[in-house]
Amino acid sequence: MTIRIGNAPCSWGVEFADDPRNPDWMDVLQDCKDAGYKGIELGPIGYMPEDPSQLGDALAKHELELIGGVVFRAFHDAGAWDDVKDASRRTCEALKAHGAEHLVLIDSISPRRAPTAGRAAEAEQMDAAEWAAFRDRIAYVAKMGAEEYGLTVGIHAHAGGFMDFEPELEKLLAEVDESILKICFDTGHHSYAGFDPIAFMNKFIDRISYMHFKDIDPVVKANVVKNRTDFYDACGQHIFCKLGQGDVDFPSVYKILTENDFSGWCTVEQDIDPTLENDPVGDARFNREFLASIGFSEDA
Repeated sequence: MTIRIGNAPCSWGVEFADDPRNPDWMDVLQDCKDAGYKGIELGPIGYMPEDPSQLGDALAKHELELIGGVVFRAFHDAGAWDDVKDASRRTCEALKAHGAEHLVLIDSISPRRAPTAGRAAEAEQMDAAEWAAFRDRIAYVAKMGAEEYGLTVGIHAHAGGFMDFEPELEKLLAEVDESILKICFDTGHHSYAGFDPIAFMNKFIDRISYMHFKDIDPVVKANVVKNRTDFYDACGQHIFCKLGQGDVDFPSVYKILTENDFSGWCTVEQDIDPTLENDPVGDARFNREFLASIGFSEDA
C-alpha cells in the first residue's frame, strides 16, 4: 500500500481561473514545494498554462507531479452544457499530457441550492426529467474521461450544488456505471452537508478512488448553516480549518484507508478567501505534518 499526500491551488484561494485575486501559478508551485509536497492538482483549467511544455518544465523545476484536475462547472444547467464540455475536454487534455490520473467532477454552486447548503431537509430537488438530464451530463463527461483519455473519474459532492447531500450522491452512484464513475471523496464537504464521513467511507470504500482531505470547524459550520451564509463567505470565516482542528475524525480516515489497502494520492484542500490575510504555506506545512503524525506520509 502506498498513500501519497498532495495539495491543490484552492488552498491558496484559487477557485476560478480568471479571478484577479489569484496568486501567480508559479508562486503556488513554489509554495507547494516549500511546504514539503511532491504533488499538486491542476486547479481550474486555464489557471496553469495549457501549453504542455511550459507547465511540464515548471512541474519538473519544482519537483512536483500533477495529480489530477477538477471540472467545477454547472452540470445542473442545460444552458451551460457547451461550457461544461469545453472545460472537461481541456482538463482531460491537460491531465493526459502530464500523466495525471484523476479527473474530478463537481456540480458548481447553484443559486437554487446555495441557501440550503448544510440543510438537506430544506433543499430544492430536481424533478425526474431534470435529474435524468443532469445525471446524463455527468455520465457523458465521465465516459469521455475514462474511455477516451484513460483517466480515473470521480464524482465529488460539494456544498451549494445539486450534488451535495449523501442521498443524491448515492442515487447517482446507483445510476451511473462504476466502470466510468468512481468517487472522489471529500471529508469536509460531507461533514458540511450534515452527514458522517466515516460511515460513508465504510459503506463505499470499494468505489472511492481518490480523496480530498478537508476539515470543518464545527462552530463556524453551525453558524453558516443557521445564517444561510454563502459558501465563499463561509470560506472567509474559515469553515475549512487546519486538519485535525475540526470535526473530521482523521485517525479513522487513516484506519479505513489502510485496512482496505487504499493506494494512490490523497490531496489536502483548505479553501480560503484570497482577499483575507492567510498563511497558505504555513497551513499547508501544518496539514502535511499533522497527517504524518497520524500515519500518513507523502512518501510512504
